[in-house]
Amino acid sequence: MTAASASERTCGDCTLCCKVMAIEELEKPAGSWCQYCKIGSGCKRYAERPAECRTFNCVWLIDERLGPHWKPNKSKIVLTNSEDGLEIRCDPGSPDAWRKEPLRTQISKWAEAGEANDVTVLVIVGNKMTLITSDGGFNLGVVHSDERIVRELDGTRVVNAIVVKASDIQDS
Repeated sequence: MTAASASERTCGDCTLCCKVMAIEELEKPAGSWCQYCKIGSGCKRYAERPAECRTFNCVWLIDERLGPHWKPNKSKIVLTNSEDGLEIRCDPGSPDAWRKEPLRTQISKWAEAGEANDVTVLVIVGNKMTLITSDGGFNLGVVHSDERIVRELDGTRVVNAIVVKASDIQDS
C-alpha cells in the first residue's frame, strides 16, 4: 500500500496548488490562479486536466504526520517534493507564511536534517527562491529553468549558495 492510498485526506475546499504551482502546458505562471480553478471548490475541467496536475502530489495529502495546521489553505503553504529535497511554496499573498510558528520551527528542523543528508529545503514565492539552512537561509532571487543552485559546504553545513547557468556546471 502506498502512502497516497493509505491517506484519508482530501483536498476538500483547498485549491492553493492551483495558484502557487506553474503549469507549463497551460502557460500558467507560479503565483497566479489557474483559469480553470474554481477557488475553494476545484478544477472546472478535472477530467481533462494537464499531466502536470494529474501527477502532482501535495505532501500534506500524503504525509499524515503533518497536522491540520499544515493544510495549504490554512498554512498558505503547499509542500512538494523535488528531485533533491523539499519545496515550500508560499501563497504570494502571504509570502512570510513559512516564517510563522509552528511552521518555522519544523522547517528549521527539516533544513538541519537536510544538510546532514544532502537534501535541500527551498522556500518559493512566485518565482523567487530562498535556500533554507540550519543557520538561516540564502535569498537566491529568481532561479530560471536553465540555472542551478550550487551550495558551498563546510563539511555538511551550507556556508554559501549561488545560482549558475546549468551549462557552466562541469560533470565530475
